[in-house]
This record gives sequence, structure tokens and C-alpha cells, in this order.
Amino acid sequence: MLNEQAMPQGRQSVHKTIDADLVVVGGGISGVCAAIAAARSGVKVTLVQDRPVLGGNASSEVRLWILGATSHMGNNNRWSREGGVINEILLENMFRNKEGNTVIFDTILLDKVTSEPNIKLLLNTAVFATHKSSDTKIESVEAFCSQNSIMYQLTGKYFCDASGDGIVAFQAGASFRIGAESRDEFGEKMAPPDENKELLGHSIYFYSKDAGKPVKFVAPSYASIDKMALDRIKRIKRDDIGPRLWWLEYGGNSDTIGETEEIKWELWKVVYGVWDYIKNSGKFDGVDNLTLEWVGNIPGKRESRRFMGHYFMVQQDVVEQHQFDDAISYGGWAIDHHPGDGVYSDRPPCTQYHAKGVYQIPLRCFVSKDMDNLFLAGRIISVSHIAFGSTRVMATSGHGGQAVGSAVAYCLQKQITPTELWQSTHIGRLQQTLNQQGHFIPGVPMQSSNNLAAKAQITASSELSLTNLPDDGLWKPLKVSAGQFLPLKKDTAYQFDVRVKVHQPTTLTTQLCVSQQAQNYTPEQIIEQQQFELQAGDHHLSIKFDNTLQQDLYAMLCFLQNEHIEIACSHTRISGLVSVFNGENKAVSNKGKQIVEGDIGMHEFEFWTPERRPNGHNIAMHISPAIEDFSASNLTNGYSRPYLKSNAWVADTEQASAELTLDWPEEQTVSEIILHLDGDFDHALESSLMGHPEDRIPFCVANYRIVDENDNLLIAVKDNYQSLNHLKLDNPVKVRQLKIQLERANQHVPVALFEVIVK
Repeated sequence: MLNEQAMPQGRQSVHKTIDADLVVVGGGISGVCAAIAAARSGVKVTLVQDRPVLGGNASSEVRLWILGATSHMGNNNRWSREGGVINEILLENMFRNKEGNTVIFDTILLDKVTSEPNIKLLLNTAVFATHKSSDTKIESVEAFCSQNSIMYQLTGKYFCDASGDGIVAFQAGASFRIGAESRDEFGEKMAPPDENKELLGHSIYFYSKDAGKPVKFVAPSYASIDKMALDRIKRIKRDDIGPRLWWLEYGGNSDTIGETEEIKWELWKVVYGVWDYIKNSGKFDGVDNLTLEWVGNIPGKRESRRFMGHYFMVQQDVVEQHQFDDAISYGGWAIDHHPGDGVYSDRPPCTQYHAKGVYQIPLRCFVSKDMDNLFLAGRIISVSHIAFGSTRVMATSGHGGQAVGSAVAYCLQKQITPTELWQSTHIGRLQQTLNQQGHFIPGVPMQSSNNLAAKAQITASSELSLTNLPDDGLWKPLKVSAGQFLPLKKDTAYQFDVRVKVHQPTTLTTQLCVSQQAQNYTPEQIIEQQQFELQAGDHHLSIKFDNTLQQDLYAMLCFLQNEHIEIACSHTRISGLVSVFNGENKAVSNKGKQIVEGDIGMHEFEFWTPERRPNGHNIAMHISPAIEDFSASNLTNGYSRPYLKSNAWVADTEQASAELTLDWPEEQTVSEIILHLDGDFDHALESSLMGHPEDRIPFCVANYRIVDENDNLLIAVKDNYQSLNHLKLDNPVKVRQLKIQLERANQHVPVALFEVIVK
């Protein structure tokens, strides 16, 4: 036993020092991705998180779904889901947890982090002090674990502040901003005339369930919705739970750091008041058996400090899609702002304005301009309040977090400073590393100089020559306009034969449309329009367009809304093809068209968005001449998803298996093979609540083998569901030929592959 006598002088807590190359403060999505990326590059990482689980707002403590550029599939950002580590996490979650249980998601994040031997994870450990060795260099942070009473001294060569409120950057003395800049400061037309302190507030969610028997609810004394705006009360629905009630928000006109506990109490009043209203007001049917299963104990915080980096992104960078030499991440969520008074405001719960496509985020936004060894990640990066409305969301933050982790690794390997990173001698190499990891940076293809596959002659057992999407699927009523995106060749006149069912005499209008900017998918420019006078009955229409595209580009074959017509669809799904519809998606303020009132620096345009599987079938058609965009030459063109063209090698639709052969004139030493498979980057992978109809992407090859010229087995993979497969051989081999033998994972989806990298 321990029988320790009194010590009049008192006692000290246990002190421990942990040395690392990188200290990541904050275990939300951005911090997790930064830590994993750095650790996989050989960096010794300490990840310190002040909560008992990882994930921040995506964890079971808050339960908000992860989203980014895909925006609930409610915008025009095709194939825009964030790649790399965040994509790996979301695909893992889809496989293990397609129902969207946040408790399971907690385990997935913990599994990913603890599987990395280079990460030392400290949970329930809050940083409270930052120490510097000079005015511009951080030496260590101090942290305290509430569960083991240990005081930690965490030293590092580099620090990444992913804490949400920027505790390290704040204590280090780095410059920051809170609130909205004035309209004149940066020329942001969405900004207020004068600077102000209105922020986005906090939210607390709740879950309910059917207990199978009547359950009463007696509200706590503090429950109240008396001050809630009438419009918000009208929004309350019996079955709305979790993030669907994101608008239970408050605190944007308070100190979102110093008064966060007071904000939490106000939100508890609202949440329990809402539940009391649902259960006891008599205005809702079928609520007798409902019980309150869970209420958040901490609020999900949206906004506080934003720290100044070497570049400050503003509204124009988002809307005009500015290009940056040091681009290392991207965003695509709407510029999304909420009234500071939240549920007590008479203003709409949010205003969302979308750009026409995704935008780049430069490395300089992630590096503090005041500290030599401090990186920024998550919602505290260097952006204006207006731009923050888009960059703040979790998938975007996680994508940026991976870039930070990789940037730190590069600095350590090359022994350079962060400010040297965006020099031309280094930024291309960092971008190359990120892209090889499946990260994807729009407009920045992978370079082929270090890829042995680019030096090989690549042949395929077959290459899709797309002439037919068979009409073996459903009939789609044209209640809204429908379109089919296709990667077409310039100077080529195409004919499309489709089948329609007409219920009464009517006129069908068809169009061939493209975007004004090649990298976008907003069909705003009509290449040609044709009309068909149709009688009732089934018709096979031949649509021949004489006008052609001026460059290889995605174009949309459009069928304008006509309630008297149905169009045949196909069960066949092809990598790089997607059908879209000019309908509504209320989750992201999409009413079919973005309407802009006044001069606020935003564009008006139509939304053409896909449907979620199991819907979202391609429109059945015969195409002449064939679309020739799926050859094996795509495998080393530098793009790991559709961008400007399909960028995929796709096998013939009739082949249950397919083979690629890489031949070199001379013997090569091979130690690594990286395959970029099709993870369907057009599909939103919300981490929680919404759920998914499948546990794996149907485009993604599950089983394949890699053999040498003598058919010696080098690698065999079974039951794969990840889009990035980084394969390291136990021992390097000398070969003159590699054969990659792939099995089709779905009978309606041919084998496809985007990129092959051999080292």
C-alpha cells in the first residue's frame, strides 16, 4: 500500500517532457490529417487534443457531418470531393459505418491515428502555455491532462495550430483578426460597409428515438424558446435531429472564446425548449413514444480568430477562382454566413452563395507571417471573414491539414524554412508529393519525371470506345431539365440517339452546352439547340449537332424540362460520366438557380446537380462517332480524377477482367507501385447521420494482381475499397515488364484506373 505523510510544502504534479519534430495542437479533422500526413513521411509527431475523442465537430461529442467542395452534391462542383487522407478516412467510414454512427466514426479516427507509430497521441490534454526561444520562434507548449494529472512539456521543431481558437498562435503573439472586414478594405462586395464583430455562432444538436412505449418529458427549469424567432419555431419538425438542426445556433454577437460556456447554456435552453415543444405542445402527431436519446454537452463552434499568414484570401479569390503558384489545397463550399443572433434573429438562418467551381488555396495561407516555425490549419487560416464562410468547413480543413503535415516533412527533409517552401525550386516538389498521395490540387497535374510508368509502353487488354449506354434502366420523367456530362473532342460533330416516351403532343428542346471556363461544369454557353415536335408514343430521336467544341472539354447534352416526356436511362455506369438535373437541393440553398440581388460580387447561374445512388443513372444513348477518351495513355497524364477530360483508362464494358501491361526496353528496379483507382469523387461522403446506400464505391476495383514478365506474383490485393493503393514491395525487384490484372467489381461498371506510378 501507499501511505504518504503530509507535506507542508505541498506537492508538484508529475511532469513529463515529450520531444518531437512536429507538435500538432488540436485533434479535429485538420489536426488529424496533418498528424497522419507528417507521420507517414517519417516525422515524429505529438498530437495533443483537449477532448476524450478525436474529430472535433465531427466527433460523437458534437456530431456534425463532414463536408467540403461536394456540398451535399448540391452545387456544380463535379468530381470535387477532397482527396488524400480525408478521402481515405471517409471511404473507411463508408465501409465500416455506412449508417453514419458518430460513435463508430470516433473509433475510425482513433484507429487511423494510433496505427501510425510516429504519432504520440495525448487525449484529454489541454495546452495552456506557449514558450518561445526568440520573438519569432516557438520552442515548446505546456499542457495538462485532466485524467492523469500529468503536466506535459511538448517540444518540437515545428508547431501546427489546429486548435480552432488558435491557442498556440495567440499565446505566441501572432497577429489575428476577429469579425468582418469592411467592404473597402479588400473590395469584397459581400462585406459590410463598416467592419464589425458579428461572427457565426455555435450549435448544439440532439438525437431522439422511438422507445416503443409512451415516454413523458418534464423540461428542466432553464428550458425555453420564448425568445426564439417565430420563423425558427415554424422550422421545427418532428423528425429533424442532429445536424439537420444546424440552425439551432447562438453566440455570434458574443465573445465566442471567452463566453463559450455562456453560449453553451443558452443553447441548452433552446435545445431542451425545442424538445419540450415537440413533446408537449400538442402540435405534433406521433411523438408519444419518442425519447430524447442524446444532447450535445459541448457546442460546435464555427468562428473565432483568424490568423494572418503570408497571403490573405478574400472573396474575389473564391469567386474568380484565382490561380496560385503555391496552391496546395482547394475549397468549394458556398460562401456561407449566418446571423450572429442565431435562433433569436429575424434574418434567414444562413445566406449561401456558390462560386461556379472550386478554388485554390495557397500554402502561404497556412504559414504564420509572424512565427518562423508555426503552421496554421483548420478554420484559423489566413482568410477574410467573407472567404472564411467557405474555407471553414471540415473536409476543406482536413485537406489543408494534410498539406501542412506534408509541408513540415518537406521542410525537415530539405532543411529549409517554411518561407522557402513557395519558391519555385521547392513548391513543385511538394505539390508532386501531395498529388501522388491522392491529395489532388486543381490545375496542378502530377509530373512524370520520377515515374517509371511514364517511361514504359503501356498496353491494355481493351480500351472503352463509348458508343452505347444501353436503355436497360428506368424511365426518367423530365419533371426538371436533365443533362448528361460527356468528355467530347474538339472539332467533332456528334450525333446522339436517345429514346423518349411521350404522353401527349409536345415539343422537346435539346441543347449541347459547355462552361465558359474549361475547368468548370456550369453549362452556361449553348453550342447548339434543337427542337423536336413529338406526338404521343415511344420515339427514337437522332440529335445531330453541327456546331463543334473549340477544345477537348466536358459538354452537357441537355433535355429541357417537359412534364409530358420520359427519357430512357441506363444501368451502366462509366468512370468520368455523370447525369445531372436542374432541380432543387434545399440543404445548400439550391433552388435550381442562384439569384443575386444587388452588386455583391457573385454570379447568377443555374445549378445542374447529380442524384445520389442508387439513383443517378446515366441517360441511355447511342453516340456517333464514339467517345475516345478512355485510353491507357491517360494512366500517366498526371490527373487522378476527371478534370477537363475523363483522365481514366476504362476497359470494355463486356470484360469481367482486364489487364494492363507495362513494358520497358531495359530492366528497371521497382520498389513501389501506386494505383489511383476510381473512388467516385463526385459523390459526397457525409460522415454521419445521412448514411449511404452502399459500403463501397461501385467504381473502385476490389481485386487485382500484379505479376512480372514471368508471371511471378508480386502483389495480390483482395477486397479493396480505397481509391489510393500505395503498394511497397518487401524487396525491390528487377523487371522489364509488369502486368496489372484487375477484376470488375460491379457488373454494371467496367474496370477503370486513373493513374499508375512506379518507383
